[in-house]
Amino acid sequence: MVRFLARRLLAGAVVLFIISVAVFVLFFVLAPGDPAANFVGKGATPQQIQMARVRYGLDQPAYVQYLKYAGGLLHGDLGFSFRNAEPVTKTLLTRLPATASLAVGSAVLWLSIGIPVGILAATRPRSFRDRAATIFSLGGLSAPSFVVGLLMLYVLFFRLTLLGWHVFPGNGYVPLTSDPIGWARHLLLPWVTLAITYAASYSRLVRGSLLEVLGEDYIRTARAKGLSERRVVLRHGLRSALTPVVTLLGIDLGSLLGGAIVTEAVFGLQGIGQTAVQAVTTGDLPIIFGTVMFAAFFVVVGNLVVDLVYALLDVRVRAT
Repeated sequence: MVRFLARRLLAGAVVLFIISVAVFVLFFVLAPGDPAANFVGKGATPQQIQMARVRYGLDQPAYVQYLKYAGGLLHGDLGFSFRNAEPVTKTLLTRLPATASLAVGSAVLWLSIGIPVGILAATRPRSFRDRAATIFSLGGLSAPSFVVGLLMLYVLFFRLTLLGWHVFPGNGYVPLTSDPIGWARHLLLPWVTLAITYAASYSRLVRGSLLEVLGEDYIRTARAKGLSERRVVLRHGLRSALTPVVTLLGIDLGSLLGGAIVTEAVFGLQGIGQTAVQAVTTGDLPIIFGTVMFAAFFVVVGNLVVDLVYALLDVRVRAT
């Protein structure tokens, strides 16, 4: 198990190294114009440009610049935003609670919907509930998240507010530590918006995987022993069927922690995705490449957690 974990950690470190090199080449080497002026942005003063040049070592050879940049990454330094006048790491960590609340809450919701729907469809293939699950999946996958979000804002916020029912707030984020109820009220609509699309894809994934597992020899053996269908499905079939779900969950959750751009923009959540959009608009390059590395870190960590869960679900994975 230790060797398995060491190999996965090494692979994750290699991936982050490759991404850091790609980010460096794109923003430090291939970017047109003066890199120092690009980092500071439009309307910068000569003093600010010189500060950027010194901070990133832009007057030194490329390999020295990369070593300085990589050394900062190893110490959690993602750069300095001259527009915000603060370190990029501080900016992203300030916005992380909103993004993490959105990602984790919506993941709990879509798993609570998608897995049961997939199980019901797989245990009665070609039945009415299987067809109903198919319609649910097609509907969820066909509805873009920004459309679902805008519809929810119109119906559950705008229309209800006109009727005098202030049930859901329109936008914004309330920290969990300051007001748990307000935190949940502000995030409920974004959670549902993301959960509708993701639950649809997860239900189809669970259905297909569970149908394949239920046809295996060991499942027929379990049934021949007289075990109840409920125990056969939940204890023997579902455990193996969840491995592709774990894979997809790790990727999706890691990506969302890197910023759910559309949903954050629709509901005005000041998270990492919204920060990235604002940085692109204002040309704040340190925020842009800091967000790229931040998102890459979460995707790599998500895949590492997936590998560990794989090892717990299937002992054969540890030998690979």
